Amino acid sequence: MPLVVDSSVAVSWMIADEDSELARHALTLAYADGLIGPRVLWYEFRNSLLVNERRGRLLASEVERGISVFRDLDPVFFDDHEESDLLELARRHGLTVYDAAYLELALRLGQPLATFDRSLAGAARAEGVGTIG
Repeated sequence: MPLVVDSSVAVSWMIADEDSELARHALTLAYADGLIGPRVLWYEFRNSLLVNERRGRLLASEVERGISVFRDLDPVFFDDHEESDLLELARRHGLTVYDAAYLELALRLGQPLATFDRSLAGAARAEGVGTIG
């Protein structure tokens, strides 16, 4: 069963001081079952790595390696969404539209969601979506 992964989890795989048992568990699941996300994950992941490079937490070479490792997971990105559901989820749970995109995808496909974002995790649980993180 593919795992919907948000950028908080994906980036944690690339930054040593963000390593955790939950992050390793999500990575194991992603390797075993596949990783999926809304298209925004492609952008958020790269932006987060770049921000961490600018803050001195990662070297440029580590950013490039992180992108390569992520690419090796062969993630599947979804460009489609149910717009009315997306906006309703964002409104109901006080989420950004970006975060609601992860939740909408997990709901629509009936897949679990890996996130370290407390608001998103709480919204997922409220919607009956299994969570990791």
